[in-house]
Amino acid sequence: MARSGSPPMMAEASLPGGGEVMRILERTGLYVLPLCLGLLFLAASLTPTLIPREWLVQGVLGGLVMVLGYLIGRACISLYRLLDLPEPDGRTAAISRLALAVPVLVILVLCLLSARSWQNGIRTRMDMPPVETTHTFQMLALALVVFAVLVLLGFAVQWLFDRVRFRLYRYMPARTANVAGFLLTSLLLIVVTRDGVLDRVIAGLDNSVTVAQNLFVDAPPPPADADLTGGANSLVDWGALGQPGRDYVLTGPDAADITAFTGQNALQPIRVYVGRAEADDPQDRADIALAELIRQGGFDREVLIVAMPTGTGWMDPGAVDTVEYMHGGDIATVAVQYSYLQSPLALILETRSGLDQAEALIGTVHRHWRSLPENDRPRLYIHGLSLGAWSSMHGTDLFALLDDPIDGALWAGPPFPSAKWQGIVASRDEGSPAIAPVLGDGRLVRFASHTEDAGGPEGWGNMRLVYLQYSSDPIVFFTSSSLFRAPEWMREPPGPDVSPQMRFMPVVTQFQLAVDMALANTAPDGHGHAYYGPDYIGPWVAVTDPANWTDEDTARLIAHCDGGFHQGCDNDG
Repeated sequence: MARSGSPPMMAEASLPGGGEVMRILERTGLYVLPLCLGLLFLAASLTPTLIPREWLVQGVLGGLVMVLGYLIGRACISLYRLLDLPEPDGRTAAISRLALAVPVLVILVLCLLSARSWQNGIRTRMDMPPVETTHTFQMLALALVVFAVLVLLGFAVQWLFDRVRFRLYRYMPARTANVAGFLLTSLLLIVVTRDGVLDRVIAGLDNSVTVAQNLFVDAPPPPADADLTGGANSLVDWGALGQPGRDYVLTGPDAADITAFTGQNALQPIRVYVGRAEADDPQDRADIALAELIRQGGFDREVLIVAMPTGTGWMDPGAVDTVEYMHGGDIATVAVQYSYLQSPLALILETRSGLDQAEALIGTVHRHWRSLPENDRPRLYIHGLSLGAWSSMHGTDLFALLDDPIDGALWAGPPFPSAKWQGIVASRDEGSPAIAPVLGDGRLVRFASHTEDAGGPEGWGNMRLVYLQYSSDPIVFFTSSSLFRAPEWMREPPGPDVSPQMRFMPVVTQFQLAVDMALANTAPDGHGHAYYGPDYIGPWVAVTDPANWTDEDTARLIAHCDGGFHQGCDNDG
C-alpha cells in the first residue's frame, strides 16, 4: 500500500510494455485518471450546441476542456491521497486503468465519427450548406497542442509556487508557508496579467476601435444638408460623431424611398445621434441629444423612439429602417453612443457606461416629453439591441414612469445578465417554455422570434413591451449556473433551429456556450445573435400599431427586405 502524499509503489513490470508506459506517465505527472477525464471532456466538446463550429474553433475548445478535465482529475487524486486512502498497485492498478481507458477511448472515437453529422444537424436547421469533413486529424492535433501548452503553463505556475513556498520554509512552518506561497504566487500572477498583459490588451483594443471611429481630423466631410445631425446647423459635432453615428445619420430610407414603397406622400425620418467623444459626462451627452432632437422637430412627429446602440455605437438598420417605412417617415429616433468596444468587451470592461447613458438619455427625453400636452406630443417608445437592450431596459424605470408611462418598447437579443429580462422570464405562465415565454393574456409583455411575430397590435393594455429573441442565441440563453446544472431551456423541447442532439455535460457545456457567444454573430441572418430586418417587422407592428397597416403591408415589407431593396434591411452588424 502506498504512503499518503508519495507516488504509489507499482509492480507493473510484469506487464510487458504496458507497465513501462504506466511508469512513464506517473513520472511525468500525467496520471491515467486525469487523462481519461480530459479525453472524456474532449469527446463531450464535440457534441452540438447552439452555433456551428469550424474545426479550428473545435480544436481550441477541445484542448481547453481537455485541460480542465485533466485538472479536475488531478484534484480528485490529490484529495484521495490527502484522505490517506489505500491505492491499488501492481496488476490490479494496471487492469483498473485499462478498464477505465478503453471505454473512454471508445466514446472518443464514436464522438469523432458523429461530429460531422452533429454539426450538419445545426447547419441544416439554419439553412447553411453541410460540411463534407470536420478535419478530424487537424482538429485533434490542434487540441493536443493547446492541451500541451496549457499543461506546460500549469507546470510553470507550479514551479513558481514551489520556489516561493520552499523559500518561505526558512521563516515559518510548512503549512503556513504553503498558504502564504499560494497567496503570493496568485498576487504575482494577477499583477503581471492585469497590469502587464491585460492593460496593454485593453489599451490596444481601445486605441484600435477609436481609430476605426474616424474621429475629428480623420472624419470625412460633413453632410451637405445643413439640418442633418452633424450638419452646419446642428448642435452635434460631426467630428465627434464617430463612424457608426455617421453611417446611421446618412443611410436609411429618405422620403422618396418611403413614398415609393407606400404610394403616399412621406416625411423625411429624423435621426439624431450623439457620439461618445461629444462630451465626457453621460448627462451632458443626453442634454445635447435632447437639444438636437428639439431643433430638428422630433417632438412634432407621430412616433419618437429612444434607442440605445450596441457597444461600438452601431445602430441596427434592420430595426430602424423597417419602422420608418411603416410610419411613412413620420418618426424621429434619438441615440447616444456610450462605448467604442464590442458589446462583450463593453459588458465586461465598461459595465456602467451603457447603464449610466441609458438612465441619462431616457430620463432626459421622458421628462421633456411628459411636459408636453398629451394630445400634442408623439408616442414614445424605447428600443435596443444586445447590450443596447440591456442598458435601455435598465434605463426604463417602469415605476418612475407609472404616472405618465411610455407607449412601449422593443428589445432584441437581451443579454442574459439583464435582471429585468430574467425576472420576466421567471414569471412566465406554468408550462410556458423558457425560449418563448407567455405571460397571462399578453396585455403587457410578449415574446417574438424568427417564427413568432408577437401576435399583432390587438389585445394590448396601455403599454406594450416586446422581446425579440432567437432560440439559438447564446447571448440570451447563456447561464452561469450551466457549469454544473442544465439550463431550463435545455430541459425543454429544443427550438426550431436548435439541434435535438444537444446534451448537457457539467463544465463542458458552459465552455461550449461561452464559445457560442463568441461566434453568435457569425450565424446566418435570423439565427444566433444575427437579428434580421424582416424579423423586426411583426414586433414593430405589434408595439407601434401603425395607422391603416395591413397584413398585406407586412408581407410586402418583408419581401422588400428579403429582396434587399435598401441596405438598411440587412443586419450586417
